[in-house]
Amino acid sequence: MPTHRETLVRSRRVVVKIGTGVLASAHQGFDRGSFGSLCAGLASVARERQLVVVSSGAVALGMERLELRRRPRDIPGKQAAAAVGQSRLMGLYDEALGAAGFTVAQVLLTHADIQSRSRYLNARHAIGRLLDRGAVPIINENDTVSVEELRFGDNDTLAGMVVDLVQADLLVILTDIDGVYTADPKTEPEATRLVEVAGVDDKLLEAAGGSDSGVGTGGMASKLRAARRAGESGVATVIAPGRVQGILESVFAGELVGTLVMPKPGPGTGRARWIARDLKSAGEVRVDEGAVKALVEQDRSLLPAGVREVRGRFDEGEAIDICDLKGRRVARGLAGYGSDELRRIAGRRSSDIEGLLGYKNLDEAVHRDDLVVLARIGRMRDEG
Repeated sequence: MPTHRETLVRSRRVVVKIGTGVLASAHQGFDRGSFGSLCAGLASVARERQLVVVSSGAVALGMERLELRRRPRDIPGKQAAAAVGQSRLMGLYDEALGAAGFTVAQVLLTHADIQSRSRYLNARHAIGRLLDRGAVPIINENDTVSVEELRFGDNDTLAGMVVDLVQADLLVILTDIDGVYTADPKTEPEATRLVEVAGVDDKLLEAAGGSDSGVGTGGMASKLRAARRAGESGVATVIAPGRVQGILESVFAGELVGTLVMPKPGPGTGRARWIARDLKSAGEVRVDEGAVKALVEQDRSLLPAGVREVRGRFDEGEAIDICDLKGRRVARGLAGYGSDELRRIAGRRSSDIEGLLGYKNLDEAVHRDDLVVLARIGRMRDEG
C-alpha cells in the first residue's frame, strides 16, 4: 500500500460528494439501487469516522416527479425541480441511513452563506454540533432560493468549500467514471488512469472534459478544481467511481481505486498556517495559567472562564492573539464572540453566557478547531 494511501485509512473527518451521474441517468432517472448501495457504504464510513455528505440528486428526483425528460436550463425551472426533489432526497437518506442507526440532518447553503463571516461561522458551529452528536449532515446548495450570481455552479465547487467549512481531513468525490485520465478517454482511447497526482495544474485541467450526462452540471474539470481548493487547505482528494459496488469501503481500505489528488506543498497550504501567519490580528485576550496549560498541553478550547483581559475591538470570527498574563503570545485563533460580548463573559462559566448576553453561540471564547498554538510551555518559561 503506498504511503499516501495510508493517510486515507487514518482520516477522521471526511466529506463525501455524490454526483448526479452516480445517482441518475438521462434515460432511467433516479437509480434507487445505486443509491441503496451507496448508503450502505456511507454507513460503513460513518461507523468509523465523522461523515459529511454533499449530495446531488434533488433536481433529478424533482424531474422524475414532474415528469420532465430533460434537465431545466433556466434558473426558475431548476429551482422548481429542486423544490420538489429536495424533500424526497432527504426522505430517502433518512430511510436508508436511519435503518443503519444514523440520524441525518439537512443543511442547505448558498454562496452568500460562505461569503458572510457570521453566517459561515453559524454554519460551521451547527455542523460541528451535529457531528459531535453522531449525526450525518447532508449538504446541498439551496437551489430554490439561489440566483445566478450567487450559485456555487455545481456541487463539486460546494464540496471544495465545505472541506474548509467543516475542517475535514479528506474529500472523496464520487463520479460516473473511474478517475482522472491523461486525456479524455471518450475521445482518446490511449488515455490511461492516473492513480495519484501531486496537485492540480493547468495541463491536468485542460485534459479534463465537461459534463454530458444530461442530468448533472459538473465535469471532471470542476472536480479537479474542487480538489485544488481542498489542497489549498492541505487536504487530499480521491476522485472515484461511485457506481462500483463497495467503492467507499475500498477507498478507506487504501486500495488503488480512482485517483488520489495530493495537496501540493507550498507556503499557503494548510488552514493552521493561514490562521497563524496570513491573518492579521484584530485584538488580544490575556488568559490565566490554567487556560495556558489547557491550550498548550491538552489541545483544549479557550473558555471564557480563563479570560482575564480583552484588548482592542474585534468582531466574531476575526483573528485574535491569545497571550498569557505577561503578554507573551501563546496562540492565535478566530474569536467565538466579539470584543464587547467577550468582555461581558470574561472570567465566567460557559453556563452563564446566555444569562449574561441573552443568547449563546458557543461555550468557547475560541474553539480548538479555530485555534493554533504558537508557543510551548518550556519555551515560554525560558523567555520569562
